[in-house]
Amino acid sequence: MIDPLIIVVAGVVVVALATVIGPRFNIAGPLVLLAVGAGVSLLPFVPAFAVNPEVILIGVLPPLLYSAAVQLPAIEFRRDFAPIAGLSVLLVVFSSLVLGLFFWAVIPGLGLALSIALGAILSPTDAVATSIAKRLGISPRVVTMLEGESLLNDATALVLLRTATAAVASGFAFGDAVASFAWAVVLALALGAVVGWVNLRVRERVSNSAANTALSFTVPFIAYLPTEHLGGSGLVAAVVAGIVTGQGAARRFTPEQRISDRLNWRTIELILEGGVFLVFGLELKDIVTANLREHEGLWHGTWLALSALGITLAARALYVSWLIWIQGRRSHRAPRHLERVDDAQRRLDRFEEAYRTAPEQFGARLEDPARAERRIGWMRARIARTMADLDYYRDTPLDARHGSVIVWAGMRGVVTLAAAQTLPEDTSQRPLLIFVAFLVALFSLVLQGLTLPTVVRRIGLAGDGGEGPSRDEQRALDAELRDAAIAAVQSGTLVRRDGEAFPAEMIERAGARLVQPPDEEASTRVRDFLELRLASIEAMRHRLHDVGRDGRYSTAALRHALAELDADQLSLELRIDDGEDA
Repeated sequence: MIDPLIIVVAGVVVVALATVIGPRFNIAGPLVLLAVGAGVSLLPFVPAFAVNPEVILIGVLPPLLYSAAVQLPAIEFRRDFAPIAGLSVLLVVFSSLVLGLFFWAVIPGLGLALSIALGAILSPTDAVATSIAKRLGISPRVVTMLEGESLLNDATALVLLRTATAAVASGFAFGDAVASFAWAVVLALALGAVVGWVNLRVRERVSNSAANTALSFTVPFIAYLPTEHLGGSGLVAAVVAGIVTGQGAARRFTPEQRISDRLNWRTIELILEGGVFLVFGLELKDIVTANLREHEGLWHGTWLALSALGITLAARALYVSWLIWIQGRRSHRAPRHLERVDDAQRRLDRFEEAYRTAPEQFGARLEDPARAERRIGWMRARIARTMADLDYYRDTPLDARHGSVIVWAGMRGVVTLAAAQTLPEDTSQRPLLIFVAFLVALFSLVLQGLTLPTVVRRIGLAGDGGEGPSRDEQRALDAELRDAAIAAVQSGTLVRRDGEAFPAEMIERAGARLVQPPDEEASTRVRDFLELRLASIEAMRHRLHDVGRDGRYSTAALRHALAELDADQLSLELRIDDGEDA
């Protein structure tokens, strides 16, 4: 018998090689891993391979979804939350019901509740499409919608699956099912937010980067386990904890912690996701053997899977067409909304001018100047964010071409494969249901995954967007951060890390040169300039946080700027510390 350690090591090597080799042939790494696993499983000397599905649902999916949620572009996610929620909840429920009726009609003795359970298994999309879409340069707005959908619809499908499975045993009651679904989601939202908040507060006090990242590995499970125990959706809780953590990391974590988190979680995500596809490819032999034994052939399951995939795509196309129509109407109304926002801006300007001229005429309600300034500032920020949102909708409209990509990128994958195997052992026709789920995921990944680049090119969207920020946007943001640093230096409020003030003559000379390397000078003066640049980085980071709230810049631009500031800070601290040790 082969040592399990050798199998694990070989699996990691295969995952790494597939990730590198796949993109060179324009094939997603998970598709390569699925093919490798299936090929190995068919070798005559390889025994049947099976993994407990609970290992996938509990040990793999929570950290995978948490890792993706941490990197979610929050600004764009907020702007398109309504369509993302529709794809993640309404479309999953609609697809599950349509598929359930189909399976109920064509599989004798299956029962409506179990048919809906199988529909729920086949409904959620996989994040593989997101990685392919990013590589193709599709509009970042479409990528965000696909990414948000793949994060949230897993939980919807699994909650629906659990509700339908329970109905098989105890009978179906619509009111109880709705109440159970609502409780699972609301509880998960609350507990996930609490875990994310505590995670930020605890880890900001742990200065060691390695220990800090080690703590982060426990967060998805801390969110998942108690939520599941109380009857909620642990996956939703893990996603919410990841979103809260991702948005607070820029303010509460150090550069070392952010870089350590990003690199280590990227590695974990690569191994877990690749391992899942490799494992399910290896399980092909056992799945095929069970169906050959019970149905004397594979055609029955194959035509069911092909029909289910066609129904799924048709339901998705119908829903996305309606979604694109709604978004088009919203775009047409944008100019009127912009006029109202401009009018609100003018009224606020008049109000502020009148208040500064004669504050007494506004009465006791605004007699506190600090309170009035806070209210005016809040109103200005709200107007600025609304204007930025309207500009975003105007500059990134969704049309039928984008809708086609959203439809065709809706592939099935990890959750479908894992959820199918959680069906109880005594489930009627269980091997057939698992085989259908496996084939739907396989056909979806191969057919849609391999042809998505061609579809994108044919409809003229290749290179329509990009994964990173545009150069103009990045230059504008860099200029804003430099202005913040110059203002902070000229204000005279910056101090060294030990609290000591900088020499006044150096502050006067520095000016706009603070972001440029200093000339060759004496070691003491060099350290002074380095300390000044280090202090200015903190001012730039504060400005970055402020501009991030009003929505003028994309998440990609903000994260790129933060990564640059983190790298600059680490480089400066290293040079200063080396100089002090010399």
